[in-house]
Amino acid sequence: MTVYSHDIPGGSAWSTSVRAGRLITATALEQGANLSVLLLGSDRLDRLNVPDTLKAQMSACIRAPMVLMSDRGLALASVVASSLDWHDALCGYAHDRSPNDLNLHGISGDGLIIELAKHGLGEVDLHGCVNFFSKVDVDEQGGLRFLPAHAQAGDTVSLRTEQDLLMIAAAVPHPMDDTKVHGPAGVRVELALAAPPTVNDEPARFRPESGRALEQTRRAFA
Repeated sequence: MTVYSHDIPGGSAWSTSVRAGRLITATALEQGANLSVLLLGSDRLDRLNVPDTLKAQMSACIRAPMVLMSDRGLALASVVASSLDWHDALCGYAHDRSPNDLNLHGISGDGLIIELAKHGLGEVDLHGCVNFFSKVDVDEQGGLRFLPAHAQAGDTVSLRTEQDLLMIAAAVPHPMDDTKVHGPAGVRVELALAAPPTVNDEPARFRPESGRALEQTRRAFA
C-alpha cells in the first residue's frame, strides 16, 4: 500500500529521506521520461558508485534484479521490479546550458545541487547517477547512441531500500536527448513498505557480488 506519493514535474528536482525496508516506485507520466537519481546513505559515508555497481554485476546498464552499490561495497537499494530492461548509468546528469541557448534542459545539474544543499551538501557531493527510463547503447561505429522514447507513459521501476537513504531526483531530459528539451516529462514517485526478503530473494541470488553486498549491509546495520 502506498504511504506517500509525489509528482515531480518535468524540469524539476526533488529529494527525500527514505528508511530502510521501503519500496520506491517511479512511474513515467509521459513518453520519453528520464529520472536522474543520486543515492546517499543517511550517514553520508555511502553514496552510489556506478562503476563498481556495473563492474561487479557484469552489466552495462541498470536492470532488475541488480543491487545499487556504494563506495564501500554496501547495498544502497535493490531493483526489485522494472517494466524496462535497461536504465542508463553511463552518461551522468545533464549539464545546464547557457540561458541564451533556446534548447534548455531545465534545471538538471543545478537542480541536483539545489536539492543537495537542502541537506547540508554541495557540488562536491555530486556523483554518478542512474538515468531511470533511458537507454543508451553502442552504434555501428562504436559510439554511444541514445534511444528516444525508450520509456512509455506508465512504465515503472521499483527499488527496495537496503539502508536509510537520501534520494535526490531530477525529472529532466537525458544529456543525450534532444527531443524533450522544451517539455521534459514528469515522473511520479511512490513510497510503500517493502516485503521482507525471502530465501529466494532475486537480488541476493543475482550474482555472488550482489549477495555479498546485501549480506555486508545487513551486518553493518544490524
